[in-house]
Amino acid sequence: MKPIIEFCVSNLASGAYKAMEQLEKDPNLDIVEYDCLSYCGICSSDLFALVNGEVVTASSIEELVANIYQYLDEHPMF
Repeated sequence: MKPIIEFCVSNLASGAYKAMEQLEKDPNLDIVEYDCLSYCGICSSDLFALVNGEVVTASSIEELVANIYQYLDEHPMF
């Protein structure tokens, strides 16, 4: 089972799209985008993604990608 990274379309439009593009190159991740993830407060102020259901935030694209991989390292699925 691969880790699931979920993105909100609104946050993608705010800049997270470039992070998603980078993560899509990793064959060990499942990337999903939704119309809304119901984290509007976070979505309006930061870049974010849900990683296996947990919110991971950042202020830049590079930081978001790094934070996602850090989260995955710190919280292995098995």
